[in-house]
Amino acid sequence: MEEKNIPAENPLEKKSKNFIYEIIDDDIRTNKWGGRVHTRFPPEPNGYLHIGHAKSICLNFGIAKDYNGKFNLRFDDTNPEKEEVEYVESIIEDVKWLGGNFEGRVLYASDYFEQMYNWAVELIKKGKAYVDDSSADEIRESRGTLTEPGKDSLYRNRSIEENVNLFERMRNGEFKSGKKILRAKIDMASPNFNMRDPIMYRIVHAEHHSQGNKWCIYPTYDWAHGLEDSIERITHSICTLEFENHRPLYDWFLNELGIYHPQQIEFARLNLNYTVMSKRKLLQLVREKFVDDWDDPRMPTVSGLRRRGYTPEAIRNFAEIVGVAKRNAVTDIGLLEFAIRDDLNKHAQRAMAVLKPLKVVIINYPENKIEELDAVNNPEDPLMGTRKIPFSREIYIEQTDFMENPPKGYHRLIPGGEVRLRYAYIIKCEEVIKNANGEVVELHCTFDPDTKSGTGTSNKKVKGTIHWVEANSAVEVEVRLYDRLFTVEEPDSNKDKNFLDFINPNSLEIISNALIEPSLKDSKPGNRYQFERHGYFCVDTKYTTPEKLVFNRTVTLKDSWGNKAK
Repeated sequence: MEEKNIPAENPLEKKSKNFIYEIIDDDIRTNKWGGRVHTRFPPEPNGYLHIGHAKSICLNFGIAKDYNGKFNLRFDDTNPEKEEVEYVESIIEDVKWLGGNFEGRVLYASDYFEQMYNWAVELIKKGKAYVDDSSADEIRESRGTLTEPGKDSLYRNRSIEENVNLFERMRNGEFKSGKKILRAKIDMASPNFNMRDPIMYRIVHAEHHSQGNKWCIYPTYDWAHGLEDSIERITHSICTLEFENHRPLYDWFLNELGIYHPQQIEFARLNLNYTVMSKRKLLQLVREKFVDDWDDPRMPTVSGLRRRGYTPEAIRNFAEIVGVAKRNAVTDIGLLEFAIRDDLNKHAQRAMAVLKPLKVVIINYPENKIEELDAVNNPEDPLMGTRKIPFSREIYIEQTDFMENPPKGYHRLIPGGEVRLRYAYIIKCEEVIKNANGEVVELHCTFDPDTKSGTGTSNKKVKGTIHWVEANSAVEVEVRLYDRLFTVEEPDSNKDKNFLDFINPNSLEIISNALIEPSLKDSKPGNRYQFERHGYFCVDTKYTTPEKLVFNRTVTLKDSWGNKAK
């Protein structure tokens, strides 16, 4: 049973050193690596990075930064059938955006292919590797079980000379894809399945994103991983827990070759509820049009989070909150939402936006008068100052801020009732105008001139305050209300259903005629705001045009999902 990370009341105040830092501190004390700290982030360019990768980037770069060390961005580009230049470019952009400074060291496993090949030949000549003609099914059947040892391949005892010759011919392209492999000769009776003669090379006739058709044999991750670390003189090779059982193989390859040997350390990967993290499943969401692309704001990808309005600071804080553990756990997505609320609360300008407008005519306000009112940009930061917002006889309020027959505890506008307009006056609803269908289309109200916010002489108090926009200057925009992509906490854990069965049909609502105050009319893609009483929003970088702004909801002001769960 996996544990859950639940948001603390103020988790940002609870930071501490994790066990990896303790290992590094001890290495520094013993001068194990000559005082050096050198980490790396080694993604395979077969998809876009997601929030789990972001945690790894923050950890690896954070360690290098804290110890005044080095951090490499290295592409583990050993599978030409699934890798694309698009993914390479997106990963570089994401790592830079998150603050990972690799100092220009964009490295590729494929640049080491010649050295890897030579090391493979060296193992063959030591009698530690052999060419196997077995099919994938035959290899699978011969691996044994947890209680039974595996069976030696019929080709395990080929001569060194024959193996060297066959491996060279594999490289030269004499055999079809999948016809031969190179395996390490270790121990078919090992209790660790990874040590039962693992595959080192397979034949793949496919064009590589950077090497073209130069190679037709490609190293497996297990073979390449430690060699890449060794070539780059990495000190601490930090991996997720699923590689813990692979560490003996990592060590075996390096020890057999007698080359520089980094230390592999494993930590628990990030598992987030209400989403999926598998690249295969994320790709399925894209290909089957459940989302519009990898950067859809509902996706857990770094590019999706960026487009939704998340900041790199918020993601780094989230990684700090989650921490680094040795046991797998499911992290509440509320922690991620907390991190962005905390960041935007401090830095986002406030603004008023009416998503579903209802016209209000203030019948006792002068017809041609336009008044400029002062509005606070951010109460958390006085240095952000104030702005002017226009006010006149005609305004728009939210449709939900008026009810003819309100429930108990409703403190907004009702027939004959009063409410304060944010930064403006108290108004009273005098008349309700309806269309032929009986729908409310307009309200006629009066205002009390002595109740102006900040300078009014009246002591009148009302329970409700609502937001609004001035009718003639308001800017029409599109607003996209994004919500969680899945309706259940663990959409891919149900054995009887497909994860797609739990897609949230209400994960996106598009409002095409929302209104915003005029101070935002020149907003640029990526600008972030708090729409008062609604949530935090970001100008979309994909669908915004010179003719019309599109705003994405980053997160609500409060955790509505958490309240529902309670």
